[in-house]
Amino acid sequence: MLDQVILCFCACATWLDIAMVLVLCALLLAGFPAAFTLAGTALLFAMIGLGMGVLDVTFITEPYPIRIFGIIRNQVLLAVPLFVLMGVILERAKVAEELLETTARLFGPMPGGLGIGVMLVGALLAASTGIVGATVVTMGLLSLPTMLQRGYSPALSSGSIAAAGTLGQVIPPSIVLILLGDVMSNAYQEAQISQGIFSPEPISVGDLFAGALIPGLVLVVLYLAYLGIVAVVKPSASPAVPSEDRYDFREGVAAAIKTLPAPLLLIIAVLGSILTGAATATEASAIGAAGAFLIAGSKKRIADGLPRTLAIAGIGASVVLILLADNFDLRLGRKASAADTAAIWAAMAATGVLMAGLAASLWSVSKELLWPMLSRTTEVTSMVFTILIGAALFSLVFRGLGGDETVAAALQSAPGGVFGALVMVMVVMFLLGFFLDFIEITLVVVPLVAPPLLMAGVDPVWLGVLMAVNLQTSFLTPPFGFALFYLRGVAPPELPTAAIYRGALPFVAIQIAMLILLALLPSLATWLPERIYG
Repeated sequence: MLDQVILCFCACATWLDIAMVLVLCALLLAGFPAAFTLAGTALLFAMIGLGMGVLDVTFITEPYPIRIFGIIRNQVLLAVPLFVLMGVILERAKVAEELLETTARLFGPMPGGLGIGVMLVGALLAASTGIVGATVVTMGLLSLPTMLQRGYSPALSSGSIAAAGTLGQVIPPSIVLILLGDVMSNAYQEAQISQGIFSPEPISVGDLFAGALIPGLVLVVLYLAYLGIVAVVKPSASPAVPSEDRYDFREGVAAAIKTLPAPLLLIIAVLGSILTGAATATEASAIGAAGAFLIAGSKKRIADGLPRTLAIAGIGASVVLILLADNFDLRLGRKASAADTAAIWAAMAATGVLMAGLAASLWSVSKELLWPMLSRTTEVTSMVFTILIGAALFSLVFRGLGGDETVAAALQSAPGGVFGALVMVMVVMFLLGFFLDFIEITLVVVPLVAPPLLMAGVDPVWLGVLMAVNLQTSFLTPPFGFALFYLRGVAPPELPTAAIYRGALPFVAIQIAMLILLALLPSLATWLPERIYG
């Protein structure tokens, strides 16, 4: 009898790590907040493990405070609130509304042109904000009624808007890529140390940004190709805009010149500074937030008179600074040539104009928009960092219960070797994406599955981009895709949910094709980082 009790006790202790994951998923599906569910589940199973004598308390008490301190001091994670702020500013400044109006009228004369315009704006917003929910909601409110009014198929309208919104998952700068970059960096160092490499090679957020850029652009091209094919095969599903609602050529060019340069300049400044190595992701996020404030201050609906003039001058000064930094040596405290000296003085003057523009933009925005912008940014940032702290405790308890050995054994036993293990991880992440937000998957699942795959020789940049595209696919897949929920929340009541699901399916097929293409051609993700960073 005693032997049976001991065997039962040992069996229960062996399954504690798996039970921990199952309880976590059940609580999240029940609707409990992710941040507190992670910490609460970890504490519950920590007490069970301590009571059964299978968990050493020092495994938690010693490293956990260090992890919290590390999260707070992590320079990479400082990019999260700044990129969120950038996206919120552009959303509140109605940049998306202007872009949609311009592209709709420019592309409207051709069949499918409105859908193509929506997709292009989605790509621009993805590269400007990196926030899926904000992009889908904004485009759903602005574009969906117009597309339905113009005779577009309800399924095609909703599907194209949801797909365009999810581009923010994979096109940098993306909150997903920032969190994945931090997690992947830690996992890569852990994998190398486990292999006896005590001077591990680093991997940065910039590597993932560069790796995701080409797959993201290829995905946009595939989306546009699908919309073009639908326009040719079934023109009734995506008719042209009536002639009375179109711009003539001059008006179209004037609208594009007025609307496009500012967001394009912001994208070039943020991504260019990261990819060229001129700035880290954190520094680039500060550039993005400052640039978004200047764009908001230059809008006539927000500012007028001298403040608006100063904001526009600030945008021009930022262009001057970029050109000067690219063509001259602006370092101080050295013997400079006459040309460099003149460039340094010009840069100082441009910096003064830029600071005046920022001050004027902040003053203009502070009238009505600053508090909602900061409140929204604080909410999202607090959620992310609370989940980070809860995920740190969850991973410690999970590993203390032997969960890392369980995951490693499961991956090693997968048929097909390393590629089979990779496929299994992708399938699990895809299924979890139906129920969990990308933040929970990134911070809980990736730290568990990435080290064994990286130890097996999988390229970390390729793996990170694969995971990002996979998470994007799960965001779009019926019936639980988060992008579909966002769109359902702002769609007109007469638009049936079945139409939203039908419209998303072709784009899901394109996503899966892109995932397979990326799996078969790793160079799509690795070529650009190797060219840039060597």
